[in-house]
Amino acid sequence: MITVKQMERAWNARQYERLYRDLLAFRPEATLRMDFESGWAAPAAAMALIRMDELSQSHLPLFGKLLRALIATQQQDGGWGDVTTTALCLRALLCGDGHGLAVEQGLAFLAKLQKPDGLWPQLPHHRLPEDANASAAVLHHLGDQPSFQASVRMADALAWFELNETFLDIPARELWNRASRRCRLFQAA
Repeated sequence: MITVKQMERAWNARQYERLYRDLLAFRPEATLRMDFESGWAAPAAAMALIRMDELSQSHLPLFGKLLRALIATQQQDGGWGDVTTTALCLRALLCGDGHGLAVEQGLAFLAKLQKPDGLWPQLPHHRLPEDANASAAVLHHLGDQPSFQASVRMADALAWFELNETFLDIPARELWNRASRRCRLFQAA
């Protein structure tokens, strides 16, 4: 497992891809095949923020530095490039009951891209078909967040996955299984 000092050294050396991969090791998200076209800085900052929150280390200066970097990379449309990167970045911003304009814009970005059947396309183009892998990742990252559930058509997304679960490829099925537990735990509360 990577330490906060190792995170800081990798971040300061701009070794974003390495930092992201080290942080992702042994996590459920590792099943996603990711290649970030818009760069590795935002995903690395997001995963580091999530890990620091999990370790109760959000009081350290590195946390603020990563948070500022993540917000600075948000695009004008409210997202961080593709749908799965946006979900990851929003998950990081929502650590510790995060809120604010960046979160609102990111949630609006995802809500706008949601297809009529409840899924999301991988890339932020309305004409692209829905993508089960990207949608499973979105639900994995955000399915238990009240602000996300209030912003999107959650029932449609859950219904699609429940209806089509047997047709999913293995990575999507694994993420969906984790996401469905998180979503159901939230709904039961």
